[in-house]
Amino acid sequence: MGHAAMAATAVRHLRSAGAPTAAPQPCDAPRPRLRAVGADERVAFGGGDIRRVLGHFATGVTVVTTHDAEGPAGFACQSFSSLSLDPPLVVFMVGRTSMTWPRIARAGAFCVNVLAEDQGALCRGFAVSGGDKFAGVGHSPAPVTGSPMLDGVAAWIDCTVRAVHTGGDHLIVVGRVDALDARDEAMPLLFHRGRFGRLDV
Repeated sequence: MGHAAMAATAVRHLRSAGAPTAAPQPCDAPRPRLRAVGADERVAFGGGDIRRVLGHFATGVTVVTTHDAEGPAGFACQSFSSLSLDPPLVVFMVGRTSMTWPRIARAGAFCVNVLAEDQGALCRGFAVSGGDKFAGVGHSPAPVTGSPMLDGVAAWIDCTVRAVHTGGDHLIVVGRVDALDARDEAMPLLFHRGRFGRLDV
């Protein structure tokens, strides 16, 4: 299935479940003019430059998990953020080539596991494609969606997929928070310039 078809399938699934797939637009909003990118508009830098510069932005590290008919699935994700307090919404970005995303879309739910400072190896295990990422990994079902909550994480957020938007070579997934909790004594795992780090307080 191609990327466009995969996104369309996810949107159809969400609509059939009664979830909105985009924010409502004013009736008089102008329609964007679709056209090819001109040669004079192409950027003078590449993906390597983007990774190098944006790598200076330190982030926390999460593992986004779900559970479908095939069992548990998950992937390591840095691009996660809080989006709204009322209603409670979070957002994560996932590559269109992700093998985990179609399973999240089918399940319509996910759990964001915020990794603790000693879980770098766990992150590496979920960062690779293929294989049994859950082998030897302790987890339990999240209270609302049943998505896997990984043992020992600093925090977890149990969510239902609310909307999906396209964003270049990624999809922007908005989730409504159904339940959440944290270990206040736990310190987060950080990622900066290609390396894991710890918060020194």
